[in-house]
Amino acid sequence: MDKILIFGHKNPDTDSVCGTISLAYLKKQMGFNVEPRILSEINAETAFVLNKFKVAVPKYLNDVKLQLKDVKYKKSFYIDENTSIFASYNYLTEKAITGIPLVDDKKHFVGYVSLKEIASDLVMNDSNVLDTSFDAIKETLNASKVYKFNEHINGNVMAVTLPYRLFMDTVPVDENSILIVGNREHIINYAIKKKVKMLIIITNHLLTKEQIALAKKNKVNIIITPYDTFKTSRIILMANPIKSIRRNTSAICFNPSDYLSDFLDVSNKLKHTNYPIVNSKGVCEGILRVIDTHEYTKKKVILVDHNEQAQSVDGLDEAQILEIVDHHNIGDINTFTPINFRNMAVGSVNTIIYNLYDEQGIKIPKEIAGLMLSGIISDTLLLASPTTTDLDREVAKKLAKIAKVDLKKYGLELLSSGVSIEGMSITDVIYKDFKSYNINENKFAVGQVFTTDFKDYEKDLDKYIDELNNIAKSNDYKIAALFVTDIINNNSYLIYNDKAKDYLTESFNIVDIKEGILIKGVISRKKQIVPPIMSVLEKI
Repeated sequence: MDKILIFGHKNPDTDSVCGTISLAYLKKQMGFNVEPRILSEINAETAFVLNKFKVAVPKYLNDVKLQLKDVKYKKSFYIDENTSIFASYNYLTEKAITGIPLVDDKKHFVGYVSLKEIASDLVMNDSNVLDTSFDAIKETLNASKVYKFNEHINGNVMAVTLPYRLFMDTVPVDENSILIVGNREHIINYAIKKKVKMLIIITNHLLTKEQIALAKKNKVNIIITPYDTFKTSRIILMANPIKSIRRNTSAICFNPSDYLSDFLDVSNKLKHTNYPIVNSKGVCEGILRVIDTHEYTKKKVILVDHNEQAQSVDGLDEAQILEIVDHHNIGDINTFTPINFRNMAVGSVNTIIYNLYDEQGIKIPKEIAGLMLSGIISDTLLLASPTTTDLDREVAKKLAKIAKVDLKKYGLELLSSGVSIEGMSITDVIYKDFKSYNINENKFAVGQVFTTDFKDYEKDLDKYIDELNNIAKSNDYKIAALFVTDIINNNSYLIYNDKAKDYLTESFNIVDIKEGILIKGVISRKKQIVPPIMSVLEKI
């Protein structure tokens, strides 16, 4: 079963992370192979929650782009560098490929050879040296009978065509000689007595008992082939190992983790046909042919607490979305096939996930109940946000009972855990919970942080304004705003980029708007902040 990745939005908040983990647990109980992930570091509040209920932080997910490991490349398509040229050629022909990676005995990539290079070497090579295994020679010559005394054969090959006396007088023969000879008794006897390295007997000529006995005594390797002198002489050097082929020393390799898009860019420039796939340990896993790049398996994902492309993981358009569980407005994500989309007008995605548990009849463990409760508390500001519904309140009470915590006491403890910005840069604070939106191609972004004392922000007000100006300019945002929400009094302070002043004046109907202004009763980004801004920008 393919793995399914479950994750929330970028700059994850407590509701998103806890919803991701809780939904992943539910799916596992339902028999799915799932894994919860996060798209960036968790904040202090979420860390507090996970630590309290002793739940591990999910692994980081960088993107869901198509990688070469998702492509159906030719796995295990490689050849040991000591394989004969003959066997390598047959392998290439059988597999209908024009080149093949070479590996050592531990499957480490050592090179690449193409059919063109094999052909070129066979045509241009004028060597008569055979340096290979006995078995490679046997296979290449289709030997019917052999007498083997050495595993490895190294010597100079010659075909005996001269008359016996002339051969003896003019051709030196020694223990490094490899002779190709037919039914010529005197030359065979002479060669055996000279203890040549090997005799290759053509046309299946059989030796006499005396010749075999003498060969065994002198340890002369013998191969009997059905081929004639011409064919034997023509293919014998193909018994040499494929690593002996003179070839291009450089080869463009790719890692299974490389992106398919990057591979296509490179291959379009180089115009090669095949590329070795080599992992980070140097082990060759096969080859990827350009013609195979249209066959791939997309990563399967489930989105939690978001359905906006800009808020999701990089490469989402290259993944297969199976399901979305969210409580926000419908965004811009499209799918090619129908999916399960659970969207409800509630204050927390964990309220929806609780219903999913209930529908499946799956018991919620104490630690999962604690996470789900924490998500509801965080997103509804302890059930005080205008987004809070009766269902949120009902579910929160049930989860508090399962988690064995006092709802109000734990809620205040939780909200207070995430307000500190000590040690954080201005940029880090703004991006702590920062979401971007698009309305009629007009982009804007809203960050929200929580505090018990606005003075922590007020003292650096000019720095926040400068950074919001930079963010707006860099990302072409009409509005880049930070809402600092007072969790004690349920109000928010507004800081914004300079060019957003008029838009925000109209959005919140404030006559004399200024940086750091208090907006009473506004605490919900989803219900009180984003909608009025969208209403203004959609008119542009």
